[in-house]
Amino acid sequence: MCAVAVTATLFFSSTRSIELASHDAIVRPTMTGDAVVLTGPVLPDVRMPGVGPIGVDIRLDKTDAASTDELVRRYGFIAGQPDGQVAKVTDVVEDMLLDAALRGAVLGLVPIAVWLLIGRRRRHDLVARAGLPQVLIGLGAVVVVGVCLWQPWTSDEAPDDDGDWVSLQEFLGPEVPLPEGLEQVDVRGDVTTSQTRRLIQSAVDTYDKSKVFYAGAAHDAASLDVREPEEGETVVALVSDRHDNIGMDPVARAIADAAGATAVYDGGDDTSSGKTWEAFSLDSVSEAFDGLDRWAVAGNHDHGTFVHDYLGDHGWTMLDGEVVPGPGGTTLLGVDDPRSSGLGSWRDESGLSFAEVEQRLADAACDSDVRITTMLVHDANLGREALARGCVDLVIGGHLHVRSGPTRVDAPDGAVGYTYTTGTTGGAAYAIAVGSKPRRAADVSLVTYRDGRPAGVQWVTLQPNGVFQVGEYVPLRYPEAEPAS
Repeated sequence: MCAVAVTATLFFSSTRSIELASHDAIVRPTMTGDAVVLTGPVLPDVRMPGVGPIGVDIRLDKTDAASTDELVRRYGFIAGQPDGQVAKVTDVVEDMLLDAALRGAVLGLVPIAVWLLIGRRRRHDLVARAGLPQVLIGLGAVVVVGVCLWQPWTSDEAPDDDGDWVSLQEFLGPEVPLPEGLEQVDVRGDVTTSQTRRLIQSAVDTYDKSKVFYAGAAHDAASLDVREPEEGETVVALVSDRHDNIGMDPVARAIADAAGATAVYDGGDDTSSGKTWEAFSLDSVSEAFDGLDRWAVAGNHDHGTFVHDYLGDHGWTMLDGEVVPGPGGTTLLGVDDPRSSGLGSWRDESGLSFAEVEQRLADAACDSDVRITTMLVHDANLGREALARGCVDLVIGGHLHVRSGPTRVDAPDGAVGYTYTTGTTGGAAYAIAVGSKPRRAADVSLVTYRDGRPAGVQWVTLQPNGVFQVGEYVPLRYPEAEPAS
């Protein structure tokens, strides 16, 4: 009972800092069973009642949104595809509970362990000789241990609970139709100006359009007439250039499932700038492809090491220039894009140049003890030299936002390889794809392997009007005299 009481006290008094919904955020478990998002002094707080036996308060702190209007549109878009963020908060709360349980168990067992170790005779001797100083020292030791386990210095102050909750429908007014799924949402706040209501209406509209469009697309994708794998074949879904468009993630997964894919390649540019606030995009793609084997590289817009490290910590095998086992008994080689870029059209090379990385990849492929089946890069041009030398079967990438290939490349020694560029999965026109629907055609490609080699490629495109196009399956053929590896 002591351990349970201590666990509950530690758990409900603890907090955890995370990146959530493009914010730095503080998460605190509660006993209300409600999910409460505390947005700050300008926008109303939001509550979703009855989410489970344990509730959670989420206080949103700093963000890099340039305006409140931009921030609210983000909220609406993220709310339309919340699975990644919900999973993240759930994992954090479960981790907090485990941490509290471990500390509670230790604190609860300490008195029992000490009692048993001292023994009956020694306990009688200690009681007989105990005076006030000894009692105070013992109490002090207990207090110190308790404080160390509690760690009050890591806690943030509890959120302000002033104000009354009203339904979202009441807040917006009867003239605003509320989308299905928001009937139970409550809001709270003192700022009730027409401007605030307009912003919230904009978020609700973005939520509704995004949820309807992408939910419908995911439903339709499940019944697409795509080629299904034959016995002994392995299918891998290829996504690239998502640029924060989390709406396409369930659509891409539905396409992968329809094609019988058991793995996924991510060709990079999952974000627009590689900033930590874009973790919501990485959470989303990780949650969408949960249960599949996953390999990825970072793109030129995925600045710095954040994207690479974050995906690596969330179940993706990040390629770094070393040959690794791939799907279907194949070999895989890849590396992050050496360039970095801003949100415009300029390019700024840093560190190794593009040409230098291209040469190093070719050297790694040609010096490998086993033939490289697939080279996964952000820009397929990184594999030109390896293909020219006849050291790789298939080079795949994205970057151009336009589909190209598969194109056959014949090496001087008679070896045959292919290069293929998939279009933007996020439907991105430039570096940003966030919106209630794709800004341009959104692509997912399917790579089929047979007998340890790439056997064919097929593409699926979702147009901005919600119409799917399914490309023909293109077989990849190799000279019969060339041994398969």
